[in-house]
Amino acid sequence: MHSDNIQTSKSIQQETGRTFHLATRLLPERIRHPTYVMYAFFRVADEVVDQPDGPPPTVQHEQLEVIREAALGNLEPSETDHEAVLAAFQDLAERHDISEETINVFIDAMEMDIAQARYETFEDLREYMRGSAVAVGHMMTEVMDPPQKEEALPHATALAEAFQLSNFLRDVREDIHDYGRVYLPQETLKRHGVTEEQLADAEVDEAFRAVMQEELARTDELYREGVAGIRYLPEDCQFGVLLAAVLYADHHRLIRDRGYDVLTETPELTRRRRLWLLARTWWHWRRNGDPEATFYTVSAVSERGPGETPTDVHGHGQPAWRG
Repeated sequence: MHSDNIQTSKSIQQETGRTFHLATRLLPERIRHPTYVMYAFFRVADEVVDQPDGPPPTVQHEQLEVIREAALGNLEPSETDHEAVLAAFQDLAERHDISEETINVFIDAMEMDIAQARYETFEDLREYMRGSAVAVGHMMTEVMDPPQKEEALPHATALAEAFQLSNFLRDVREDIHDYGRVYLPQETLKRHGVTEEQLADAEVDEAFRAVMQEELARTDELYREGVAGIRYLPEDCQFGVLLAAVLYADHHRLIRDRGYDVLTETPELTRRRRLWLLARTWWHWRRNGDPEATFYTVSAVSERGPGETPTDVHGHGQPAWRG
């Protein structure tokens, strides 16, 4: 990949993804550079649909189709508005054998954001995340190329979903005000008697707190499932992925500390907090080398969900990569 194209991609991640950028810096160079490129590609597509005063839907569809064709290698990047990013992604997709299906599923999810702003059930939301999050996790897994890829992929799926759900729970206010979207499942809102007017008016009551508690618990369980698979990744990739999980999950602590109020202000990790979590995660990682043990010691996610017994939870034991 051309160094200028990588630098362009890195700059996009630095500017728009501070949490993910910190974790990316801890990956080995052979993974770090492709991660910059993938993030920039995802961001370029995402920004087509994440413009509060953007172009009409027909134009957004056209822009996404241009990105799709370039990503698939059917269009020269020089014919697009994002030559550096798309040229780097074309090269990456070819080098790492990223499937056309994975690229298409991702772009299809971006197109869903144009036409669909509500999801009735969690399974409906999960179908959206199959492109917007899971495809991303699978691309990362392809680039890391773990020896036990089939074992790693289900956990990568869960962790990708957890990351995106943490973002959705953090960004409820921004999504409804800036984009007219609600990613909280409608069935959860209805079950607790929470209306969209209440979300828009930033009314945080016991019913809304119950919604957030339910969705946070669901997301915590996905973190448990996702982190259990970090041991399948190459040894030099494990800490970077672990740190990303710790950082994203820490938004759950912020949300709970604020009494589940994500409607009057968007919770954000401070730079000091991110660096403190980096240092603490590294210290525990160096002591035991076990991704799960470190995650449960450092993160905002408990080892067991309410009502679970120790036998319901993945044991730590010796990391798989140490035999």
